[in-house]
Amino acid sequence: MINIKAPERHRATLPLNRCAVIVAAIAVEALMNALSQLLLICHPDLHPSPALARAQALAKATGATLHLVVLSQLPSRLATLDHVLRGNVRRQDAEHRKAWLNDQVKALGELGTTAYAETLDDEDPLKDLIRLAQLHRVEMLIKDVRHETLVSRALLTPLDWQLLRRCPIPLHLVAQADTTLPARVLAAVDLVEDDHAVAKINERILQHAQVLAQRCKAQLHVLQAYEPGPSFLAYAAAPVAWTEDRVEEMTGRARERLAKFASHYGIKPDHLHLVRGPARNVVSEYANQHAFDVVVMGTVYHEGMTKVIGSTTEQSLYKVHSSLLAIHG
Repeated sequence: MINIKAPERHRATLPLNRCAVIVAAIAVEALMNALSQLLLICHPDLHPSPALARAQALAKATGATLHLVVLSQLPSRLATLDHVLRGNVRRQDAEHRKAWLNDQVKALGELGTTAYAETLDDEDPLKDLIRLAQLHRVEMLIKDVRHETLVSRALLTPLDWQLLRRCPIPLHLVAQADTTLPARVLAAVDLVEDDHAVAKINERILQHAQVLAQRCKAQLHVLQAYEPGPSFLAYAAAPVAWTEDRVEEMTGRARERLAKFASHYGIKPDHLHLVRGPARNVVSEYANQHAFDVVVMGTVYHEGMTKVIGSTTEQSLYKVHSSLLAIHG
């Protein structure tokens, strides 16, 4: 792991791009002003949960309106009941969910937070959740992480994974929340490839991470995982061995790129971290070792492709002990 402190010989190559700084500041300010609507998918068992605690804290800190949604979790064996019994069970379940939601809205109101609640009964709630988020102009969707077995993930795509691939707004998946408001935020970026689409995602990752950190008065750190690969030696006319000098050259380039990117957002040099290794391992390991409360990552999914671009985020879902904030590209 390398904490970025640009040596003297690099400083001349890292001019402060004032235009880029201004653009970045404007983008962050716009997000700050827009963070006013949050949507929470409540725990299916209707009990206090890490996501509920995080949503309540964020709503209080930002003054946001909180929309509560409960998804119907009726057992599959309900289909074997006759029509009358099935109707009675559905009605009782709906009444129970409504009463619980009303209690939450009342409690939030007493704390000074404006809240609304509704239920979704669709067996495939993804489309309705996205519709609700767009209808209410939600800026963040919050949900507890629900661990699924490998068999379950192979047979069915869990809702968490569907949301990671399809949700167009920032998706906050909470596994645990030792503090209701995050105190340490880690933005994981990918600055290895010269790709315009990836560059845009990196910008959005850092913008949303900075807004979250500022609104929560949290520390913001930036992580870049890197490893020697074909893209670094694409310019070579023939195969080139990875010597210590070439690894050091790559490290220097990665260090410069990270420092230049972060300078647009005013990130402290000692809050920049360069770690050698594959991102699918580095991000979760670093976040867990250094007790970060939220890891902000990007995700892009293309229909029909066997590979998911941004699959590092999916692979990190169950590895990160605290929570993820996924930014869709």
